[in-house]
Amino acid sequence: MRTAYNVETVRAAERELMARLPEGALMQRAAAGLAAACADLLGRVYGRRVVLLVGSGDNGGDALYAGARLARRGAGVTAVLLAPERAHSAGLAALRRAGGRAVGVEDAERLIEKADLLLDGIVGIGGKGGLRPDAARLAEAAERSRAVVVAVDLPSGVDADTGEVRGAAVRADLTVTFGTHKPGLLIDPAREYAGSVRLVDIGLALPEEAELEALQHADVRRLLPVPTGESDKYRRGVVGIAAGSARYPGAAVLAVYGALRGGAGAVRYVGPAGDAVIARFPETLVSDRGPKHAGRVQAWVVGPGAGDDASAVGEVLASDVPVLIDADGLRLADRDAVRARTAPTLMTPHAGEAAALLGVPREEVEGARLASARELAGRYDATVLLKGSTTLVADSGGGAVRVNPTGTAWLATAGSGDVLSGLAGSLLASGLSALDAGSVGAYLHGLAGRFAAGGAPVGAHDVAEAVPAAWRDVTDA
Repeated sequence: MRTAYNVETVRAAERELMARLPEGALMQRAAAGLAAACADLLGRVYGRRVVLLVGSGDNGGDALYAGARLARRGAGVTAVLLAPERAHSAGLAALRRAGGRAVGVEDAERLIEKADLLLDGIVGIGGKGGLRPDAARLAEAAERSRAVVVAVDLPSGVDADTGEVRGAAVRADLTVTFGTHKPGLLIDPAREYAGSVRLVDIGLALPEEAELEALQHADVRRLLPVPTGESDKYRRGVVGIAAGSARYPGAAVLAVYGALRGGAGAVRYVGPAGDAVIARFPETLVSDRGPKHAGRVQAWVVGPGAGDDASAVGEVLASDVPVLIDADGLRLADRDAVRARTAPTLMTPHAGEAAALLGVPREEVEGARLASARELAGRYDATVLLKGSTTLVADSGGGAVRVNPTGTAWLATAGSGDVLSGLAGSLLASGLSALDAGSVGAYLHGLAGRFAAGGAPVGAHDVAEAVPAAWRDVTDA
């Protein structure tokens, strides 16, 4: 499990550790890891031109000490000081002893243009509210440069706790982060600025519960339902799909396709697209009598392609089994009815649907994904899977939010979300909690998208077809 902690928690862990170490030892640990990462990127250090972008905080000190280590290996290192009078004095002295030099911001653009590597130590994890003008100009110059850009702990200009980016920010090729990941390294839009992320262990003792969690193969493998010799189709779980309409029969077909790939023993379909479903998937149990009379299920999926049919949504919400609400179902679901449910509810909006439910512009959700997922989960007393470039799964009861590490931009295609709904609903029916069903479903769906696309356009049916390959990749790892 990859975890991320907020700034307050990291600062407390750093203070506790520094109290037990000689003065400056923690910064030296960070600088050593940072210099090693830079050396790995450069390949040959001797003769390379390295420019440090140095602010007034500890990140600037990390950059200066790392620069000193690179200078001792023969690199030509120049520090651009945004606030010379507040630069880390010991780090600056170490750089000068190693043969490096320091200049003001007036010389920065010329140096940045000729650099082989830029080290961003402008603002640390406590930075808020965007970059000041001088720092913003350096960030823009760095983006124009051909140099490799390495961020110290976090790219300057992004919010460590929320992943928000307000104005100019440094775009890094690599971020070297210390002690733990920060939420902003895992959540868009900030994640786009981080590049690859390398974690340097500096010995922090962190709480058991993190701010964010990102499942890995081993975590997903432990959660996947596996039949035993005593299993039958009913013991494995039956998932009901109430989806589709005369206008959108394909949504029903794709949701059923995802459900058939999700581990449940049987799929019941209820809705007007029964003929299309049974023609494609004859193993589906089809009913036209409505969810209330369709037969026993262990979970429901409602909403994909439903149009304006609120009756099916109401019947499903009145059931006593876990429910996944997607697409049109999100618009049709009564909030009080969702909040009144005693069985788990998993909502799966994209940013536009989440914005409509929250009554805010879509851009606000996209710019503050973590806050939006938590707010929606709280309002509906439900688990929320917020789809997007980084998919988040938030429980209404708080705790760590799950961020999905798999996926590809090719998944932004019609019907992809219907497949995810069926897949996650099937996992709900097999007994997983709403948080685990959403997280595992998103993980497999993202992995299947990668396998299906292979760097080329992909259709939603291709994604469903690739789920078994993703499942095997996880279980065989």
